[in-house]
Amino acid sequence: MLEGQAGREAEKQENRRIVHVRDLILGAEIPKICIPVVAADIEDLQKQTVHILENRPDLVEWRADYYAEVDKPGRLEEALTILRKQLGNTPLLFTFRTKEEGGERSLLPEAYVRLNERAAETQMADLVDIEWNRGKELAQKLIHAVQVRGCRAVCSFHDFQKTPESEQLLRILCRMQEIGADITKAAVMPCSRRDVLRLLDVSIRMEEQYADRPYITMAMGRLGMITRMAGALDGSAVTFASSGHASAPGQIDARLMAEILPLLQG
Repeated sequence: MLEGQAGREAEKQENRRIVHVRDLILGAEIPKICIPVVAADIEDLQKQTVHILENRPDLVEWRADYYAEVDKPGRLEEALTILRKQLGNTPLLFTFRTKEEGGERSLLPEAYVRLNERAAETQMADLVDIEWNRGKELAQKLIHAVQVRGCRAVCSFHDFQKTPESEQLLRILCRMQEIGADITKAAVMPCSRRDVLRLLDVSIRMEEQYADRPYITMAMGRLGMITRMAGALDGSAVTFASSGHASAPGQIDARLMAEILPLLQG
């Protein structure tokens, strides 16, 4: 019986789609470490990137909502060009998190779509983050738009107030798969220890029953910090760590994370 179960697990892993981004493989082996750049201007962007690369991240996220001139003509493209040159072959995730979803500034839906399309058009970003809370129709349209421009699409759900019920979280992760996201992501705010356990349980159920591509899950804040280290347990493909500047509550220092993950992988 155990042999049969092991065989089914091996077949499931073989059938699960991994994602290649440059030389990086997402969805296999140890969770990958992503460090965010949260700079307000070009000078700070360059300085932060130099510091981040000293920590040898697997990939870097540019949180463009922190960048004061992102909506000025040519500034987005300029910043992405500079980042690409600094990063070399390190993959880059482009993210504009709107204020409504916990980011730094508001953006109308049409402007949000166009900004992400422009990021993909530069061919400087490898992945583009698309927020599920903006609606299924917009998310599906934007996933297709960035993919035809040669980028991978990460579809993200965020709840900064609570941890939704298990079935709701599973439905959201599965729907993001159904509309074509290359990677799915759910980040929630725990209000109790049981919320943290529920997030871990959802992640394990996702891995065992539903996931056919890489997914990322985490509980935010100090209470949820343990989930950022739990990819070896719950199958989460990426963890977000800080290098002096955090982009979300509960991020752990990248150097410490790099020491912890191999120990937990076993």
